[in-house]
Amino acid sequence: MFFSDFQVSPIQENVIVGNRPWWERYQPISYGWSTRSGDENSFRDMLHRCNKAGVRIYVDAVLNHMSADQPTDLGTGGSRADTKGLQFPAVPYGPANFHPKCSVNNYANANNVRNCELVGLHDLDQSQEYVRNKMADFMNAAIDAGVGGFRIDAAKHMWPKDLEAIYSKLHNLNTEHGFPENARPFIYQEVIGDPGAVSTKEYDGMAVVTEFKYGNELSNAVRGNNPLKWLVNWGEKWGMLPSDHSLVFVDNHDTQRSGGRVLTYKDSKLYKVAIAFMLAHPYGIPQVMSSFDFTNFDVGPPADGNGNIVSPGINSDNTCSNGWVCEHRWRPIYNMVKFRNAVNKTNIESWWDNGNYQIGFCRGSAGFIAINLENGDLNQKLHVCLPSGTYCDVISGDLINGSCSGKKVHVDQNGDANIEIRHDEFDAVLAIYRNVKE
Repeated sequence: MFFSDFQVSPIQENVIVGNRPWWERYQPISYGWSTRSGDENSFRDMLHRCNKAGVRIYVDAVLNHMSADQPTDLGTGGSRADTKGLQFPAVPYGPANFHPKCSVNNYANANNVRNCELVGLHDLDQSQEYVRNKMADFMNAAIDAGVGGFRIDAAKHMWPKDLEAIYSKLHNLNTEHGFPENARPFIYQEVIGDPGAVSTKEYDGMAVVTEFKYGNELSNAVRGNNPLKWLVNWGEKWGMLPSDHSLVFVDNHDTQRSGGRVLTYKDSKLYKVAIAFMLAHPYGIPQVMSSFDFTNFDVGPPADGNGNIVSPGINSDNTCSNGWVCEHRWRPIYNMVKFRNAVNKTNIESWWDNGNYQIGFCRGSAGFIAINLENGDLNQKLHVCLPSGTYCDVISGDLINGSCSGKKVHVDQNGDANIEIRHDEFDAVLAIYRNVKE
């Protein structure tokens, strides 16, 4: 198995926005399960099939707010709301369930960040027991149906004590879907830890936290703004949260559109380097992005003339078509997921760098990775920590019927090998691991 868990877009009914932008999904008007992706029956069917295959589903839960003011008040499930009057009868919520109207405009003030409206989204008052119960009811229904956990959207804009109270109301995972007894839902909270009054550390301990610094700093290095040699102490020493408390990623649906700060599929060669490093390095709980092509900030998923989402086509090389990028289907990415699974519970050993943009390291005696982002070639005898044999580089190819379709790496009796990555190669990474050899 490659991937064990998938995060889906919000399942909450949202208001229909003209031209159907991607962010429409973050404009909820009820807690019903009906979106452009399907209705409740289709979601339950997907949960059943995925859980049966051992693949867990996490839902992107929008708890901070309801929809902003919209020209139309019709929802994707047929519900109606008065978005301007703060009336959401399908929940129901009314004006008394929201914080007084004000705009989030001062990140040095925690009250402003947590009690005001983020980009006009009507801010719910989670200190109210009624509101907490409505949110818990929505999440518990999803848990009972077989969901394994939640991403908490805009957690930074909610008070930690309120979130903790909501989490305390959640059911254990449903054993009918293959979860063990007394297992708790896996929760990861969106907290952008930029300087300001709100810190990621306030949310640490009650659930995992999204570590935005990870993608920013790694992208900065891979773009050539910080030598890769400094990644030797990557992780907590860079000011990030403890490894098992951090959900890490190179990009997500928001940062993809942040104007070039982080790497995305649009910088495919460098992007694959960053993803390979993330999956090879033991720090954090990694998340791989799988997206659709977009040409401006608002563009939504590929759709037909009636606004129905178009499914991806699958090419002969297993990549996607019909406007879908499907980064998780790129060979260097899915093979690095297999690499990570193979080197699980091992540490970094035999770190090597050239003092600049060439690095290599082992994961115990289970795997080895090298990266070359120099203008010149990497051609170096390195200790790769593996038993002797001829290994297949899983970046450039696969092991097919006992033969390598890409580069071959010959490891001698001492666990050494000549590692070569030319500066003009299609990929700037080489990775080998135990048992993938001729």
